Amino acid sequence: MAERKRILFVINPISGGRRKTAFNKQVLEVLDLQKFDPTFQQTNHPNHAYELGLKAIEEGYDAVVAVGGDGTINELGSALVGSDIPLGIIPEGSGNGLALYLGIPMNESAALRRLNRFESVEVDSGIINDRNFFNIAGIGFDASVSDRFANENIRGPIGYLKSAINVLTNYKPCTYKLTIDGVKYEREAFMISVANSPQYGNNAYIAPHASVNDGLLDVCIVHKFPLYTLPMMVFHLFNKSADQSEYVEIIPGKEIYIEREQDGAAHVDGEPFELGKELDIKILPKSLRIIC
Repeated sequence: MAERKRILFVINPISGGRRKTAFNKQVLEVLDLQKFDPTFQQTNHPNHAYELGLKAIEEGYDAVVAVGGDGTINELGSALVGSDIPLGIIPEGSGNGLALYLGIPMNESAALRRLNRFESVEVDSGIINDRNFFNIAGIGFDASVSDRFANENIRGPIGYLKSAINVLTNYKPCTYKLTIDGVKYEREAFMISVANSPQYGNNAYIAPHASVNDGLLDVCIVHKFPLYTLPMMVFHLFNKSADQSEYVEIIPGKEIYIEREQDGAAHVDGEPFELGKELDIKILPKSLRIIC
């Protein structure tokens, strides 16, 4: 009998506002225990998933599974980039953008059954000022919303919508200088998203034609728009037609440099960070394996 593959499940107990007390039991019921030997770890502080990912490499695990949202995926993926250890995903976040794009089931049991196939794909990753991202990074309005959402006591789409409305009331567009693969641009923008995959999460598509394995990032510049057009902007997001809006400009590229007027919020796969005025962004083609 072949030796069982060792899988580390890294569980974010607070992601998506859902309790995960029965998760370990479900794994033991659904996972093929003749093929796999599971181990469980819960995260208990920021960056803990990243630390557990590095430790899993040292200890020779055959796979690491993120049980959480895009933030948990980001930490584990950042640890596993460049290694031969694949990342599995059990979507338990507020948006689950990358998992939705990859077709990973939102149902916990179905996602676990998918792991039993143990089939993986190579995906690209991005780097923004030395931080990895796998879904979307951004500055401007969406970064300010991510910053606000991180401090909300309501999680999920309702909490995100509440944060967006609160930020929208006082938000002002900024001027950005961009260099994309050597071509210079200057834009007054509401926000700039750099997309490796098409959607933020919850099927809101900012870059409908982005792909995680095309060796490119899609720079999505949302220009200043009249407030009365907001319903149509939201329609485009959820209709996979953001690129058809007159207020959205999408430029693909591999090497992106953005200069803004001052330091401020940025988000990396939905997690807010403070970054400086200068943003250096690159693509790392086929740098992570994901079980899907």
